[in-house]
Amino acid sequence: MSKKALITGITGQDGSYLAELLLDKGYEVVGIVRRSSSIARSRVDHIMETHAGKPLRLEYGDLADSSSLRHVMTKVKPDEVYNLAAQSHVRISFDQPEYTADVTALGVLRLLEAIRDYTVATGQKVRFYQASSSEMFGAAPPPQGERTPFHPRSPYAVAKVAGYWQTINYRESYGMHASNGILFNHESERRGENFVTRKITRAAGRIKAGLQKELFMGNLDARRDWGHARDYVEAMWLMLQQEQPDDYVVATGEAHSVAEFLDEVFGLLDLDWHEYVKIDPRFFRPAEVDYLLGDASKARARLGWKPRITFKELARIMTEYDLELAEREAHAASFSGKKQP
Repeated sequence: MSKKALITGITGQDGSYLAELLLDKGYEVVGIVRRSSSIARSRVDHIMETHAGKPLRLEYGDLADSSSLRHVMTKVKPDEVYNLAAQSHVRISFDQPEYTADVTALGVLRLLEAIRDYTVATGQKVRFYQASSSEMFGAAPPPQGERTPFHPRSPYAVAKVAGYWQTINYRESYGMHASNGILFNHESERRGENFVTRKITRAAGRIKAGLQKELFMGNLDARRDWGHARDYVEAMWLMLQQEQPDDYVVATGEAHSVAEFLDEVFGLLDLDWHEYVKIDPRFFRPAEVDYLLGDASKARARLGWKPRITFKELARIMTEYDLELAEREAHAASFSGKKQP
């Protein structure tokens, strides 16, 4: 009998890649989506097509609604639960701190309680993965590993720290197989366009295609450890296959500044980003995180995990994807008779 996995945040970048991975491994996959007037399913629509005949379905639920989580647990009866849902944009968390705390922190608690109640009622053991974040380290000096003290510098990071410790508390208090993946920045062509890497590749493609003239940015000196999301979801799965639950940093061990990412992306398009990038104070955080560099030696040793896609490959994949997208936009605008900027 195949395993059954429940994924919150399945319509996001990580959720879509994880769903593909699990389906390829023979899982039955169920994703939780919030009921709203419009549900963005573009990242999972193609999975329905390419995995025709393989079980993937969506159920309504919300991390802000305990009863919906209990209902989904009882209905789905999963073997593994991957909590990837959150208000995950750091800058926006300063504007919506209460909402961020409710979903990103208390949402973890609600889900853990739903799993515990289900286990008590049925006797079925469920393995749980919590998507923790390198932002929890904040101002802690690099490199950051599992033993590095947290120093969160945003409402998002504070909420993630709460979810991290809730996961450990349920593991130690109730014997749950619950693990934290402390993932450093992981990007892809499926990344939301308001995140800095995708914002850059999207703008660069549009500039090359003549659709855009400027790109407004914030702190270009911030350094991040960037990998590809496809590699990182494999680490999530590996954590739940271990006999004992634990917490793992997942990172490439290589950091680059935002300016370096601009160099790489615009260079691929034979453009000089200095001619197009304007600094806008609106995009600076009230408290900056200057340097995140992960030490994933534990994940390499115990999980046998390592990243496959390099920084340069990541930039190339995203740039080529967004250039093609911009060229299609330009063609459509030309066909419709709209003037270019």
